[in-house]
Amino acid sequence: MRLASPVQLTPLQALAIAGLIAVGLAACGQDNDQAGAPMGGAERPPPPVVVVSVEPRSVDVIEEYAARARGSREVQVRARVDGILQERLYTEGQVVAQGEALFRIDREPYEIELKRTEAQRANAQAELNQANREWRRITTLFDQNAASERDRDNVLSARELAQAQLALTEAGVANAELNLSYTEVQAPLAGLTGLESVPEGSLIERGTLLTSITQQDPIHVRFSLPERDAALQRMARRAMSQAAAEAPREAWLTLPDGSEYAERGLLNFTDSTIDPRTGSVSARAVFPNPNGDVVAGQFVRVRVLVQNLKEVFLVPQEGVGQGPEGPRLFVVEDDTAQARTVALGPIVEGRQVVLSGLEAGDRIVVSGLATLQDGMRVDASEADSAAEVEGAETAAEALPDTPTDADE
Repeated sequence: MRLASPVQLTPLQALAIAGLIAVGLAACGQDNDQAGAPMGGAERPPPPVVVVSVEPRSVDVIEEYAARARGSREVQVRARVDGILQERLYTEGQVVAQGEALFRIDREPYEIELKRTEAQRANAQAELNQANREWRRITTLFDQNAASERDRDNVLSARELAQAQLALTEAGVANAELNLSYTEVQAPLAGLTGLESVPEGSLIERGTLLTSITQQDPIHVRFSLPERDAALQRMARRAMSQAAAEAPREAWLTLPDGSEYAERGLLNFTDSTIDPRTGSVSARAVFPNPNGDVVAGQFVRVRVLVQNLKEVFLVPQEGVGQGPEGPRLFVVEDDTAQARTVALGPIVEGRQVVLSGLEAGDRIVVSGLATLQDGMRVDASEADSAAEVEGAETAAEALPDTPTDADE
């Protein structure tokens, strides 16, 4: 089979075809330029933003910490005499009153000891009576020059020895009576009793642990303050008057189930030293606990006033951004957004505390920050409430992004 030979073009025909191709490429480039140009040459409208006005105010900085409840007093009940533990007089785990009988130790040996010391006292009293009679007799004879001074001195010494012996036996009687009273073990304070440590019928010694009692009204709540919060608290106290600084601060309690405890407490102790192992400061708050709602050993959360800030601003967290020089906000003046570097404090009530960088009446941008730049003209609308701020932020996220100069 024979192939067709290629078409041979004259130089004039080749030049004409090249010109047509050049014209076509130029037309395509012109169409592309017209498609990329803005319609009618109109400028883009300023982006919409939501602003809020801010005013300085005083803010209480309240922090929450993990804590553990403990009895205000926890005592060990121990035997004060030896003997047989005859009877337990309380129900384990019940609340007892101060002075209520808890245990009874065998009384008989101590009753016998009391009778013996009482007999010794009676004997000493009789000897003193005899010494007094001798003293009166010898004194009369001495006044009549019928007795020597030596006789009088001997009788006086015997009288003094009899007085001392009587005092010694009276101390013995008092000690015997005290030991007898110790056979009934009483609660040293009102509180919740623990388990008995030794069963009835056991032979116990002086100092044997019998049980423990925990006083739960009031209840103590112990926790640790971070070093920074402890320093803020000390600074706040120095800034107060002496009377206000010495007054205990209020505290609030959250129970393990998440409910708020009805009673308010007082922060009555903050340690003056920092624990080098944890870098924290021990603190204690005291709460009334009349119904026993808070149990010693419970894990709770406590809130305390750490600091009171004066003349600061509370702004929505959505309005805070990060600039090249640190945290910043956009302030709208004359429909122009201006970046303002600020110093931030803690977050209070869900809002950011601004310590410096703002002035009273400033209108800060809280929505529409995604494409905002310093010096950009904006279409600002006021937000009347926090709910409106949140709604505007959500709506702004749903809108298409406004092109920036870089996009164009």
